[in-house]
Amino acid sequence: MPRTSPYNNVKWDLHSSMQLYLMRHGEANHQTRSDQDRTLTDAGRFQTVMMSQWLSASVDHFDLVLVSPYVRAQQTWQEVSQYFTEPTQWHVLEELTPLNHASDTMDVIVTYAEFYQAKKVLVIAHMPLLGYLVNAFLPDIEPPLFSTSGIALIEKGQDSHSLTWQESPYSCSKVS
Repeated sequence: MPRTSPYNNVKWDLHSSMQLYLMRHGEANHQTRSDQDRTLTDAGRFQTVMMSQWLSASVDHFDLVLVSPYVRAQQTWQEVSQYFTEPTQWHVLEELTPLNHASDTMDVIVTYAEFYQAKKVLVIAHMPLLGYLVNAFLPDIEPPLFSTSGIALIEKGQDSHSLTWQESPYSCSKVS
């Protein structure tokens, strides 16, 4: 039986499959007026490009991209988008800022994915939210840390979810 989401009363289709790519923004400057205005460093852009190239070897497109409104996340998406075809849909969501509640954010992500019938979803956000999102989707897994530009893949099957992998610029550079 589908679970009713509190977000727009859209029902979750528990029998659909989805690949959910969770990505942390690249390394950001600390010298700004506010957390929202932090921009990527040169190292952050480099790491994001490295991860985008690595990911594009196995993923050709995303059906849906959801991005935090913070500057560093927007800049991360600008770098990532150069390596993939234009997504069917992309949205900037306030729910993807660092201190939002993971279960509410999970509901929003799943609602958007179900509404757009997205099979490959990329979310670009922040710590600690990303770690807690992994735990919201997979309650048996402790919230993992994400390095800057790090990516995790959660696969939602017909009956279960699993953390397929989690990579960072450091682990990917050792594989190459």
